[in-house]
Amino acid sequence: MSASVNHLEERTQDSSELLEHIIPSAITLAMMLRHKKMAAWLRAEFDGYQDKEMAPPFRHGLHGHIVARSPQYGWIPAPVNDQQKQEYGDLDLLEGAKALEKICVNSKKGDGNRVLLSPEDMVVLQKQINLSAELAINLSRDQYCKLLRTIRGAIYLYAGALIAKGLAGEHNHYSPDERALVADLDDPERFWRQAMDELDSLPVADVKPAGFLERVFGRAS
Repeated sequence: MSASVNHLEERTQDSSELLEHIIPSAITLAMMLRHKKMAAWLRAEFDGYQDKEMAPPFRHGLHGHIVARSPQYGWIPAPVNDQQKQEYGDLDLLEGAKALEKICVNSKKGDGNRVLLSPEDMVVLQKQINLSAELAINLSRDQYCKLLRTIRGAIYLYAGALIAKGLAGEHNHYSPDERALVADLDDPERFWRQAMDELDSLPVADVKPAGFLERVFGRAS
């Protein structure tokens, strides 16, 4: 087992590298450094969150548009007021990075992804707007991509901090002294909060939509 901090940092900046492949490498690195908190956070991002209270804030309250299914016209904007938009138009994305990335890869810029309202919320809102149609939140592709870039950004910053401490290059293992040198970097919240604050200025890659051949031959599968 080997790990290169430099290579990991480079991969976060490469749009041809999927996050679903980057995260396992980052987990391997964190485990080699005995960074249990970082490894646990990366696993949660990879697998998804069962408990929404454990998910970081960049996965909460993503704002979308409430739409209704019309038999004649398909999905159209629902007749909701501002208060209803605020109460029902936000979404928590708790799925693993692979599932979220697949949505981005399989959609084009400007597209969105529809998520049905929970049965409870749908019944309440249908009564409020006097509509029996199915209701969903349409969340833009950009929202999904921003979430994924935040994870990439946190990994990029983590790798950069390790390099700054002198852990550059290929390693098959890390000595106790090397692990002690970076013990203070076992702090995932530090890196994902920094990624949230600095996302627009970080050189991490966005999710590239799959081309026709990639769709046919299964890059996005």
